[in-house]
Amino acid sequence: MGEPIPHNAPVLVIGLGRFGAATAGQLQRQGREVLAVDTDEALVQKWAERVTHAVQLDAKNMEALRQIGAQEFQVAVVAVGNSIEGSVLVTSNLAELGVPQIWAKAMSATHGKILARIGAHHVIYPEAEAGERIAHLLTGRMLDFIQFDDDFVLVKLYPPKQIRGKKLLESGVRTKYNVTVVGVKSPGKPFTYAANDTVVSDHDLVIVAGSSDDVERFAALS
Repeated sequence: MGEPIPHNAPVLVIGLGRFGAATAGQLQRQGREVLAVDTDEALVQKWAERVTHAVQLDAKNMEALRQIGAQEFQVAVVAVGNSIEGSVLVTSNLAELGVPQIWAKAMSATHGKILARIGAHHVIYPEAEAGERIAHLLTGRMLDFIQFDDDFVLVKLYPPKQIRGKKLLESGVRTKYNVTVVGVKSPGKPFTYAANDTVVSDHDLVIVAGSSDDVERFAALS
């Protein structure tokens, strides 16, 4: 295994559509050095003053990537828009250049499999993930929802009546509902870690962890 990649390593972002621009912008706000690349001159000009560097070029061209020093980057994000062929070529180029960590946006499961096979280390499905999250939030019971690959979820919600006014241990959250209350937020206060003797009030918010089905059933309690 190679050396670990520094947490503040510069990032090459290819594609300045909505996903790429959002990624580049957030990285810049976090103090990361960002080189943003797109074929669209207007987008490059728009982002020239918002990120460390912005360059107009076609990342499907290997020589163009070499000229901007893509091979020197340890982290790259392929955020190419709606062209599957384009994202595949760009990802393949970065893999051939030996970039140690390639994150690539996919538009379908098949697209994602291709990206993984040609060298993407992390495949992202932003549209699908956003759709799934919204579907859960539309029930009105959850305020935020994060799902991980192994069906483990973290959810922010108002606590069901069954656990209010009791210590978490007494309410039997784990034994009855097979979920864990990870954190509690009282009005005007920051989130704190939950403990067995934590008492949840009517006005609190809670962070709950567990399988998707178990958390859904817990959130559905009156």
